[in-house]
Amino acid sequence: MNIQRWIARREQSWKELDALLKRVEKKGLKSLSAKEIETLASLYRSVSADLARARTQQVGNLIVQNLQSLTTRSYTQIYQGSRRQEWKAVWNFFLWGFPAVVQQSKGYIILTVVLFVAAGVVSWWFAWQDPTFMALIVPDALIAQVRDRQELWTGSIVGIEPFAATNIMINNIQVSFTALAGGITAGILTTYIVLLNGILIGAIGALVGQNNLAYPFWAFVFPHGSLELPAIFLAAGAGFLLARAILFPGKYRRVDALKIYGQQAAQLIFGVVPMLVIAGTIEGFFSPSPVIPDFLKYSVGTGLFIGLIVYLRRKSPV
Repeated sequence: MNIQRWIARREQSWKELDALLKRVEKKGLKSLSAKEIETLASLYRSVSADLARARTQQVGNLIVQNLQSLTTRSYTQIYQGSRRQEWKAVWNFFLWGFPAVVQQSKGYIILTVVLFVAAGVVSWWFAWQDPTFMALIVPDALIAQVRDRQELWTGSIVGIEPFAATNIMINNIQVSFTALAGGITAGILTTYIVLLNGILIGAIGALVGQNNLAYPFWAFVFPHGSLELPAIFLAAGAGFLLARAILFPGKYRRVDALKIYGQQAAQLIFGVVPMLVIAGTIEGFFSPSPVIPDFLKYSVGTGLFIGLIVYLRRKSPV
């Protein structure tokens, strides 16, 4: 290979890449047009090949160092810039996209809340009136602990907070994903999960109410429940979106409806997971703590719920 001729033929590409990189390093990748970004990527690939050839042909340390610098700078801007864009997209989703998709899905979420509350009220009423019904829903050991020893079970978390928080997060995420996947059963499994959770909370509410432990029990529930229950409602709403695509595809083919509503459901679940992580952390470390006054737990739970509602009602500026 004639080294001087090769350098003369390739040097213009190196200078062009250097000029583009200086612009990006100064003003960011957005300063380039779509065509210039394509040129940047193309030049990066060709200069990488030039670097390999220069090392093989031993063209000189200065040329090798210059080409190494160009490829390193190009890699940094192309790939790290891409990662910055990805993180920015995630940030924008949680800032505006998640509230928007929740508002778009409010009918399905309201359906979930109605089913849950109805099941909870009916279960509470029957459990309050009939001990036999209570025994069908609540484990005997739990009934004995509350009724006979006048104790809540929430203290069992104290001392194993990290382990408990992790298990709670995993369990809640599994429930949420199951509620989502239940949409594939035309919503039958999703409906079952919502009703079952409502029945459980209603029966337990009756149990603690009958034994004058309602105030400390709901003080335990409020801090994490202010995020955990809405997250499960959102996940079940995502499941009902899938059920809608199967049962009532409308003007779409069923497979196209699944793609459309499935994407909406996936966005809901993507936003739900951080809520459950935060709720699990609170339930593991804050809610059961005996040193935190109950009124403070109520205050934190109420504040978190109000903050969540305000956040989910945000309107995109665009």
